[in-house]
Amino acid sequence: MTRRLLTRALGLQAHEARPVLGGFALFFLLFCGYFMLRPVRETMGITGGVDNLHWLFTGTFVATVAAMPLFGWIASRVARRRILYWVYGFFAANLVLFALGLLRAPDDVWLARGFYVWLSVFNMIAISLAWSVLVDLFSTGEAKRLFPAVAAGASAGGLAGPLLGVALVGAIDHAGLLLLSAALLGGAGIAAWRVQRWRDAHPLATDAAHGRARPLGGNPFAGLVDVLRSPYMLGIALFVVLLASANTFLYIEQARLVEAAFPDKAAQTRVFGLIDATVQALAIVSQLFITGRIAQRLGIGVLLVGVPLLVGAGFAWLALAPSFGVFVAVMIVRRAGEYGFMRPGREMLWTAVTDSAKYKAKNFTDSVVYRAGDMASAWVKTGVDALSGTPALAMLVGAAVCMAWAANGHLLAKAQARREADDTPAA
Repeated sequence: MTRRLLTRALGLQAHEARPVLGGFALFFLLFCGYFMLRPVRETMGITGGVDNLHWLFTGTFVATVAAMPLFGWIASRVARRRILYWVYGFFAANLVLFALGLLRAPDDVWLARGFYVWLSVFNMIAISLAWSVLVDLFSTGEAKRLFPAVAAGASAGGLAGPLLGVALVGAIDHAGLLLLSAALLGGAGIAAWRVQRWRDAHPLATDAAHGRARPLGGNPFAGLVDVLRSPYMLGIALFVVLLASANTFLYIEQARLVEAAFPDKAAQTRVFGLIDATVQALAIVSQLFITGRIAQRLGIGVLLVGVPLLVGAGFAWLALAPSFGVFVAVMIVRRAGEYGFMRPGREMLWTAVTDSAKYKAKNFTDSVVYRAGDMASAWVKTGVDALSGTPALAMLVGAAVCMAWAANGHLLAKAQARREADDTPAA
């Protein structure tokens, strides 16, 4: 009965309820563990000084670049269907080590900075890899139906994580939260295994040639090479850079406004948690009942263009009225729109690439390219603020970035539609 109601409400086919529930659980557990720790990370960033955030972004980029060869090595040598288990196991072990470090030296500044950088690298790779598994398992047509409902698991986890962290931090402290997050990451791996088993029982026509039981082969740097060789994937990389630039401009402005409005660290953490909860609640509604229908009836382009246009208008509003209230409204629209509409649409783009690119090029783009955009835009934002003496000019620059972002999204959606019609993955 529950499965029948689910398929009816979400517009799914009868046999698709199981993978939706499995994918939902994968993202719920992954994001619940991450968002338990995110408010703590944000407070640590402010503790280090808002004026030093560009250095933390730089450190994150360097750490991401250093991590990519290791990921590429695993992806080349481990069976495709087992890549996620190896990577998540490695990250869970990292969390245990950080927990032991916090138990031994809870006030160590460098340990805190290291954790800030590590969590910023972890979230990019772990989330991208979860999506890699799904774009590998589902066709484009299935993705349009299933991805929005699956992505709702991320929003539900993002809503439950901060609440769980607030409820438990007093009892188990930060080290306990890290250990709990490691356990949730293990559960996410089990959920991914369940979706793999469903695909085995309901194979696609092309599955026999794909060989998910075999390693991808190639070298650890194949992701970079694949992106540089493909105009389509270069377009996705540009989309990610523009997305990261808009996000970073708002992130640094967020830190500045929160620091000014809420000097107390506990209040800062509560504000970050409240924004997170509001964003995820709005995203869940859109993912479950709106996004999939838009993708099927109007195409991916609406998902990729609408949010950049709204965020661009928000930047212009902030340039005219740079208050905390206006910022909160813009930030909620940006993040709810990204999680609810743009992220599922962005992942659908990767269904039109080769098997190797779904893991290597995608993870390179989602992590190294994204963090490069973070780092570059953080320095640009810092420089513009220093030259102008007011955040208004940086907000206008952000609005211009959003217009380019929307145009790029429109072109990518057209390219993806052509590939779907031709049924030829991008090289």
